[in-house]
Amino acid sequence: MRLFRLFKILAVAFRFGLDEFFLAHERLRLVRPVVKLATFWRRLDRARGERLRLALEALGPIFVKFGQMLSTRRDLLPPDIAEELAKLQDQVPPFPSNLAIATLEQIYGKPVDEVFLVFDAEPVASASIAQVHLAVLHDGTEVAVKVLRPAIAPIIAHDVALMETGAMLLEALWPDGKRMKPREVVSEFARHLDDELDLMREASNCSQLRRNFIDSPLLLIPEVYWDYCYSGVMVMQRVKGVPISHVAKLREQGIDIPKLARVGVEIFFTQVFRDGYFHADMHPGNIFVGSDGRYIAVDFGIMGTLTDEDKNYLAQNFLAFFRRDYKRVAEAHVEAGWAPKDTRVDDFETAIRAVCEPIFDKPLKEISFGRVLLRLFQTSRQFNVEIQPQLVMLQKTLLNIEGLGRDLDPDLDLWTTAKPYLENWMSEQLGWRGFSRRLSKEAASWAIILPQFPRLLHQSLSENRAKAVDDKISEILKEQRRHRHLITALALLLAAVLLWQVW
Repeated sequence: MRLFRLFKILAVAFRFGLDEFFLAHERLRLVRPVVKLATFWRRLDRARGERLRLALEALGPIFVKFGQMLSTRRDLLPPDIAEELAKLQDQVPPFPSNLAIATLEQIYGKPVDEVFLVFDAEPVASASIAQVHLAVLHDGTEVAVKVLRPAIAPIIAHDVALMETGAMLLEALWPDGKRMKPREVVSEFARHLDDELDLMREASNCSQLRRNFIDSPLLLIPEVYWDYCYSGVMVMQRVKGVPISHVAKLREQGIDIPKLARVGVEIFFTQVFRDGYFHADMHPGNIFVGSDGRYIAVDFGIMGTLTDEDKNYLAQNFLAFFRRDYKRVAEAHVEAGWAPKDTRVDDFETAIRAVCEPIFDKPLKEISFGRVLLRLFQTSRQFNVEIQPQLVMLQKTLLNIEGLGRDLDPDLDLWTTAKPYLENWMSEQLGWRGFSRRLSKEAASWAIILPQFPRLLHQSLSENRAKAVDDKISEILKEQRRHRHLITALALLLAAVLLWQVW
């Protein structure tokens, strides 16, 4: 099966002229005329990025998903390829309803009508990993049931293995191969797929995000019904809303569209700077708007996390960027340890200024946060800065949020909307509030340590005293050994002298 799949991949790659990625390598210069002669019949009148996108679509949903993930790595890809891959859509036909029912009955160990009062056999959504059916529990609760595609794991394993082989060839034969780190990218993709193949993980992601926004007037996260969740199935509250891309229908319902755009930005920055935990797949297909004007999020397979150090880095960079303090941007990279310690800050500052000054000649409302972060990544690469995976995910999400916000309100000023959250977070981290918060956070540990302090101090002094005594004894013994060796040497010398005189 793997051999057949490999032949299919090679055939598709050949049909769309992807061999040009490999033939560009200097080692293969003698092969180029032969390939050109053998493929004179091909019409490659499309750009390379478009041909790559079409090839991935022809290879099926897993390769489409890989292309989508690859499009977020704009710190690695040439711009023309990244832009084209961003157009990929995960449009997958649903699998047969009888297979969905058989999967559920195998998981639950009983007929579906014993688990659910009502189960709609027709799916309402379908993707490469799973599809969603509507149902009603026996207590009347309306739910959404997400079912993993049958036998999807071995298919993914085959395709990922072939991607790894392709990544090795790409790294060896394409001039830009090593810089793109294709094997690392495939490994990152495989890790995300592993997470998505376990719906219990997605359920826990959903539950965590719901807890973060449990009383929020801005965002609704569906409740998870844990008694019905397993690795192959996730059951959650059914939510009803209008897709956020249906702007005309939202206006009919009396939704304030400019306010909706601002709220989206507020939700994102709250997730990032308050919680350090954010929905990392916020494209229009996963966002709805309720009748009360609240955002409704679904599909929690991909989540991003940020440490306090990550948040501090981001906040300092955003504020420094929009104040045009490029030296501070360069220093923040070195302080975070992402730029080598021997980096010349003045050179780094100059490079950042050259990239960013043209951006800031525009009105603030026209400046893209995501583009700024992307330009930063591209410039950083020249100084051997390792871009952190969580920041790449953040940049992708930020581009999604900006796209959503400006589709709703073209005049949305992201800087005006986001600046209060950045400054508030910086104040909490660096001001008196931050000091007080850290003090209260550490208080519990101090309550345990302080009563033990006299004993620990005495123990430490005793250990130091004992160590000092041991060191002194060792020194004396060493001196005695030295003296003993000296006496032995003198005795041998004296004996030799006496023997010589007797002789």
